Amino acid sequence: MNSFGYVFKVTTWGESHGKAVGCVIDGCPAGLKIDEEFIRKEMERRRPGKDFSSKRREEDVVEILSGVLDGITLGTPISMIVRNVDVDSEPYEALKNIPRPGHADVTYHAKFGLYDWRGGGRASARETVGRVAAGAIAKQILFKYGIRVFGYAKEIAGVVFKVENSEKAFEIAEKSAIRCPDPEKEEIAKEKIREAMREGDSVGGIVEIVAKNVPSGLGEPVFGKISAYLAFALMGIPSVKGFEIGRGFEVAKLRGSENNDQIVFKNGRISFLTNNAGGILGGITNGEDLVMRIAVKPTPSISKKQRSVDLEKMEEVEISVKGRHDPCIVPRIVPVAEAMVALVLVDCMMLQRLIPRSFYDRKGN
Repeated sequence: MNSFGYVFKVTTWGESHGKAVGCVIDGCPAGLKIDEEFIRKEMERRRPGKDFSSKRREEDVVEILSGVLDGITLGTPISMIVRNVDVDSEPYEALKNIPRPGHADVTYHAKFGLYDWRGGGRASARETVGRVAAGAIAKQILFKYGIRVFGYAKEIAGVVFKVENSEKAFEIAEKSAIRCPDPEKEEIAKEKIREAMREGDSVGGIVEIVAKNVPSGLGEPVFGKISAYLAFALMGIPSVKGFEIGRGFEVAKLRGSENNDQIVFKNGRISFLTNNAGGILGGITNGEDLVMRIAVKPTPSISKKQRSVDLEKMEEVEISVKGRHDPCIVPRIVPVAEAMVALVLVDCMMLQRLIPRSFYDRKGN
């Protein structure tokens, strides 16, 4: 399945070492003024070739092929393409018939009888280019309603970062090569990554995503819970192995009196003394900030020797994965996670008709 969403539907396409990757958005409202510079900045946040990331040199320039005229969406499918310009499949040729540990090679082979050995194909993190491009459109829709989605690293290689204010944390993290919101812990985390790199290994971490000014009432009871939709969206990102919202797994240790968010009136509206629920009650948003976290596994492509099997010779082998890989994928997964949350929010708001199918007022404005 390569499509996501019900009304605001996104289909991503392309392989890691193919000619291009991209996406098609179906259901985007007409009359939305597109800020292409914002799209460029979002792509820059995910782009490889920086410190502590893959050395693959991709500019990730987005070309809009359809659905936009004079910078305004038409309400028709928006197709966006990003051409792959720095592809090097040579390091993978020796592993054509050898599935890499930790990768989807072996499961793609079990399902389809073959797999794209050139960097993982659709299972590669390169697929997320289309998600970020689509998320940049979704974020621009959310901006019209004062809704912001942002994220940062909460933990890397076991180093936990202190966060007191999520907005401030985001501002600090955006200036950090590893998206660390805690300057006192940043160098410690960087050294952990360097240590893994020296050993031919990799590290993982935790990302926190926050959505502010989300209206109450999004999501459906029982099987349409927005918390389940968010989990579905975020768990569908490559390398994500866990999801939690609010205080998450920590609530298992609490009493009801500690976990319940007590209800009060604030400025004439219902509010809460705390936000342990992470902005969702009964699967429906309650007007508080959405706060969620994802667990990100260590990048599986490592040069350290590992055991696998040769599917052609039907024998066990020892391999070392070569190529250009992220020693820690946490920093680059942040904008991908933001994009998926933005897609969920826009889709839910359109399902409840809080966002019109057209922003055009039919008077030429």
